[in-house]
Amino acid sequence: MAAADITPALPASTHRWRAFALASPAAFCRVLARALPALWASSALLALAGLYVGFVVAPTDATQGEAYRIIYIHVPAAWLSMVLYLAMAFWAVLGWAWKVRMASVLAQAIAPTGALFTVLALWTGACWGKPTWGTWWVWDARLTSELVLLFLYVGFMALAASFEEPRRADVASALLALVGVVNVPIIYFSVRWWNTLHQGASVSLTAAPKMASTMLTAMLLMTLACWAYAFAAVFARAIAAVIERDADHHWVAEYLDSESRR
Repeated sequence: MAAADITPALPASTHRWRAFALASPAAFCRVLARALPALWASSALLALAGLYVGFVVAPTDATQGEAYRIIYIHVPAAWLSMVLYLAMAFWAVLGWAWKVRMASVLAQAIAPTGALFTVLALWTGACWGKPTWGTWWVWDARLTSELVLLFLYVGFMALAASFEEPRRADVASALLALVGVVNVPIIYFSVRWWNTLHQGASVSLTAAPKMASTMLTAMLLMTLACWAYAFAAVFARAIAAVIERDADHHWVAEYLDSESRR
């Protein structure tokens, strides 16, 4: 006779959702909070190293002179502005289509940071354009599409804030985010599709870098610094948003109490 299986059966829902532990607001906040100190510290250290290499160690550009150094801030900010929009749209649509509440929270937490990097990209681009083109702004395809990206971020945040009921806000803002995704490839490929003033990419995944190794090192350090800052800012904002949404739930008091004891 075969031996009986005495292993207690787990509910099907336990197996189904074990991989989605972060769907629990309490677990979501605990996991993200543990990562914050390392992310803030990494962002600061990488930024200091990147700025030192870029503004002190890296050589002066033969064509643009000292003005080129703004790219160490401009390029990472421009990259992040596009990537964060795609991430925001992904989480917003995931929260809308599959009703994953934490995904919608992440999307709304990403939006202000994405908007910040877009403003930084536009501002540093203007600072670079003045000595290079002789003007602060031109209605160039890339500049214009980047400005549209800022409007999309602002529209996403405004739409999400215009609803009192969080679920309706999540759905409406997800639709806008999804529509706006079409603007990201326009930004990226604008210098190839149209005859624009904006120079082409100096760093590409498909071609050798067009800059000295010290310049590339500074660029990579600043990019990593921006990524670390983005993660830290988004996680901190997401934790605050979850706590605000669930202020009346018992887990919030328990979470705040456990964090105060750390």
